[in-house]
Amino acid sequence: MEPVGEVTGVAGGVVVARADDESTPGIGNEVVDDSLDRVGSVVDVFGPVERPYVAVSPDDGVRTATLVGERLYAR
Repeated sequence: MEPVGEVTGVAGGVVVARADDESTPGIGNEVVDDSLDRVGSVVDVFGPVERPYVAVSPDDGVRTATLVGERLYAR
C-alpha cells in the first residue's frame, strides 16, 4: 500500500488529503483507511509539487466527516 496522506477536509462531497511528500497515487487508484475499508478513488492531484493535495471521490455510504484527520492509503 502507498500512503495518500492525512485528510484535511471535505469540499463539495470530495475528500481532500494532504500528501506527506511529492509521491502521490495515480488518478483512479482505490483508496482505503487504516482498517483497509474502501473509502473511494483518487479523482485529482493538485497544489504544490513538494506536498500536493489528493482529491478522493468517496463511495456511497462513506461518512466523509469522520475521515477528517485520518490517514488514507492507495491500493
